[in-house]
Amino acid sequence: MRQLLPTTLVALLLAMAPSLGAEEIEVTIHATAADGTGSAIGTVLASDTPYGTLLTPALRGLSPGLHGFHVHTHPTCAPAPEGGQPVPGLAAGGHYDPEGRGRHLGPYAAGHLGDLPPLYAAADGTASLPVLAPRLAVSDLRGRSLMIHAGGDNYADEPQKLGGGGARVACGVAE
Repeated sequence: MRQLLPTTLVALLLAMAPSLGAEEIEVTIHATAADGTGSAIGTVLASDTPYGTLLTPALRGLSPGLHGFHVHTHPTCAPAPEGGQPVPGLAAGGHYDPEGRGRHLGPYAAGHLGDLPPLYAAADGTASLPVLAPRLAVSDLRGRSLMIHAGGDNYADEPQKLGGGGARVACGVAE
């Protein structure tokens, strides 16, 4: 029963969003690559709701399990050099933090505004479970990037910086 409540709430929000005249954008997500942007792996639909932004993924090709999911500062998914080597997705910059809080605290606390709930990929590598970002509006996404990390996110800077999500594996620019 406890697991059904969040799923039911998300379904209700999905049903309500179009009728509320909410702003919506669809972001195409690509695999990241050291030599540029990789192939498209699907989309994320972002919709304003009275409770924040609902992000509905339709993705494939991810490793099963939880993935760190964030809004990053720059509208690019390009690689950038670090230590003399190109790092996939690094040009997207850090987590969106317009208030300069400098803290990675998750989507429900007063840290980076770009901290999103984790993205779940099923055993077959697909991700379709919506997540709700209560502190964001679709307008906050425009001109930024959505980033998916290789691993999960503990929303702390310990034991690893920025939640330990690791490599940037997929990214899309929100226009």
